[in-house]
Amino acid sequence: MTVLKITFWLLFFIVFYAYVGYGILLFIIIRIRRILCLNKLHEEHPDYEPEVTLFIAAYNEKDFVAEKIRNSRELEYPANKLHMVWVTDGSDDGTPEVLSKYEGIEVHHLPQRSGKIGAMNRGMEFVKTPVVVFCDANTMLGRESVRRIVKLFSDPIVGCVSGEKRIFRKEKDAAAGAGEGLYWKYESTLKKWDAELYSVVGAAGELFAIRTELYQEVERDTLLDDFIISLRVAQKGYTIQYDPEAYAIETASANVKEELKRKIRISAGGIQSVIRLRSLLNIFKYGTLSFQYISHRVLRWTLAPLSLLFLIPAGLILAFDEGIIKFGFYSILFWLQLLFYLSALLGWYLENKSIRVKLLFVPYYFFIMNLSVFLGFKRYIKGSQSVNWDRAKRGK
Repeated sequence: MTVLKITFWLLFFIVFYAYVGYGILLFIIIRIRRILCLNKLHEEHPDYEPEVTLFIAAYNEKDFVAEKIRNSRELEYPANKLHMVWVTDGSDDGTPEVLSKYEGIEVHHLPQRSGKIGAMNRGMEFVKTPVVVFCDANTMLGRESVRRIVKLFSDPIVGCVSGEKRIFRKEKDAAAGAGEGLYWKYESTLKKWDAELYSVVGAAGELFAIRTELYQEVERDTLLDDFIISLRVAQKGYTIQYDPEAYAIETASANVKEELKRKIRISAGGIQSVIRLRSLLNIFKYGTLSFQYISHRVLRWTLAPLSLLFLIPAGLILAFDEGIIKFGFYSILFWLQLLFYLSALLGWYLENKSIRVKLLFVPYYFFIMNLSVFLGFKRYIKGSQSVNWDRAKRGK
């Protein structure tokens, strides 16, 4: 039983650290650095205003074209310095034809569908500006987003800047929307602290930018292009910075089924990224970046979900050993585990009945998030995850 108890607490520590502990540790480190005035101030030059390309890889986004272009033209940045490049490979819904009606926009289209990363690799040949901003066709940007992102590039050590993904939430959101919104609020806080310590660990594909010269063509079967692109920039010695006021807003997934579909793809891409970026696990070479990468990303895509799974039988055995209905220490922990998963199950049941209880959103979404890791791993091993766009349906 001693070995089992050690195993139980090791598993518990991994789960706690991956989802909560790292945030606590990061907060403590940041506070100490602030007190000791150790945080490096980034060099910013208010007159830094280079030409910028707004790069949009789109597949069958005809319904969003008008709103996206209107939103792009309303951005607070000199119009003569803001270029728009759309790559619409494979689109057969009329997207390129609709785009061709607008002046001042470059549209590059090929009839064959090669996936988002194929479109990005091809489209980067047409980018001639020193900074390129990637965003999605179905996300709207805050008016000052581009200017705020570009300002951070005035510091030569910054190679990539991540904006914030914001979820548009209605008052009567489904569990997917509410859970996703809460998750991204927490992630936003961690990103701010990561950036203050050294570097953000990966950019949000909805809105991020890099120095064009640092773009490295990505393997055509890559699933998380934003993650791979941004971290390869960081591997070259540059930092990834973050501005929460540079944001892209989109609606949440239509329902948990659609959110699970999106999460499975992300998880499959996460496993692929851990393998392709395995050199980043070398903390002796990459130091703080490796520490942040392992703590914030790798554990969530590998050991944390496995630990959650093995905690169930380990907790059950320890609970039986001390008397499962005597409510000893381990039996209480087991009953709390059981209550958590029952809450997630109840959340699923009520969601299917269109009955929404906010208290159940968090366990429901947390369960879905970790379930997707196992399903994503299975999909990655089988090689059945396509690189082609298969976007989850968003809420209206």
